[in-house]
Amino acid sequence: MIFNSLAFAAFILLVGGVLGILNAKPFLKSERAATTARLRHGVLLAASYVFCGWFDWRFCLALAATTAVVYYCALGVARGKRSKLWLRLGVVLPLVALAVFKYFNFFVTSVASALSLDVGALGTLKIILPLGISFYVFQAISYVVDVNRGKVEASSDFVKVALYLAFFPRLVSGPIVKAAYFLPQLEENRNVGLKNLEIGVQIFMFGLFKKIVVADRLGAFVDTVYATPNAFHGAVVTLAVVSYALQLYFDFSGYSDMAVGVAKGLGYDLPRNFNLPYISRNPSELWKRWHISLSSWLMEYLYIPLGGNRKGKLRAHGNLMTTMLLGGLWHGASWAFVAWGAMHGAALCVHKVFKEALGKRDPAKNSSAVSKAFGVVATLAAILGTFVWTAICWIPFRAPTFAAAWDIFTRMFVWDNGIYRLYVWTPIYATLLLVASLVVYVVYRKRCAVASPEELEKLRKTGVDGFYPLLDLTKLSHLTIFIFWVALIRGFAYFGDTAFVYAQF
Repeated sequence: MIFNSLAFAAFILLVGGVLGILNAKPFLKSERAATTARLRHGVLLAASYVFCGWFDWRFCLALAATTAVVYYCALGVARGKRSKLWLRLGVVLPLVALAVFKYFNFFVTSVASALSLDVGALGTLKIILPLGISFYVFQAISYVVDVNRGKVEASSDFVKVALYLAFFPRLVSGPIVKAAYFLPQLEENRNVGLKNLEIGVQIFMFGLFKKIVVADRLGAFVDTVYATPNAFHGAVVTLAVVSYALQLYFDFSGYSDMAVGVAKGLGYDLPRNFNLPYISRNPSELWKRWHISLSSWLMEYLYIPLGGNRKGKLRAHGNLMTTMLLGGLWHGASWAFVAWGAMHGAALCVHKVFKEALGKRDPAKNSSAVSKAFGVVATLAAILGTFVWTAICWIPFRAPTFAAAWDIFTRMFVWDNGIYRLYVWTPIYATLLLVASLVVYVVYRKRCAVASPEELEKLRKTGVDGFYPLLDLTKLSHLTIFIFWVALIRGFAYFGDTAFVYAQF
């Protein structure tokens, strides 16, 4: 039951309808408001398990077991007695489950290959990866750790903890939500109101456009070239590499938008997971804009506990590389993902060294018109360079094998005879993304022009910030634009493969 399916449309209408009945005024105005809230949570939890079990009922068992572990471990940590033991159990047990389901066979085959042994002699497990386990395990760990740190109170309500881990809009591919962000929402009177539906539907359609109009259409071209790269001209292979960078962004950010939209329609908020990553000027900024919930999780629960940058420069680089290697492995049980993490880790380390060597410049020395013009050119070059490196890093991420990845990389620079096919949709969608980024930049500059000194300082720290182009659907002109937008989505939609890329992780 994927978001862009008729089955999900029927499912969300049913869930929203039941919640709408529970949120009716006669219930909310009565003394049974607390009972209504519990019923609402129960409906959402049941819906989340139906959503999970739709793919395979056994996935629900893994989710329920993880929930039970972290629920009791968090309570054990909160009681203070043997809190370290409970903390270790709350972290280790979910990680063990993730390791068994996702990495056991990978490590067995890797050891067998390194020692030239028969894989059958070591033995592998015939298991399938439970839906969303990579995401809800990270949420489970962060919950227990945050209880230990005093950032959130351990909930004695099992249904709320279960809903926090299983909430179906974010179950498949995130975003990874912290308990301190989501659990307080369960204490509030969150309704399926018309305003929430108005906002949620628009955000959902925004993500749907990214997915079925842009990402899936680009994916058809990428699949063809990556299947037989040596058959295509180097220019076409280069175009396919760029196309995959765009496809992955529109696919994953489209899913995140749809998840945010569904949750908003149900009355709940999810954090933004992408913020115009391809306008990043360096690798560090990229990871503050791409898959924000994962990068912030890795920073807070892995990089900093390892020591961060508190124990010298060499140790900081080691911690950074370790974090990115494990982040790559998190994406999938393959050495290709480890290589992808190593490439990004190396880029982060190089940027860190470069930044330290460059030091802080004196703004007064760079106030001339020539210096400002050079600064604009340098910024554009930095954005282009960061995008090019990111697109190259995506090659092992997408290619089926290391050999195929190398073929694609080398083919980009060997422009000999081959199939020459200019895929027109790639420049169209690249232009679309560029125009959207320019619009956001213009809005950002206008906000800076009228901001107070305090607000200006905050804006400069945040940088160019994306937003959803929401309409007021109570106005006829805005409603007409929205209907036209929906018609465009239907007209330009690609109805081939509709699987979300990150659903496999």
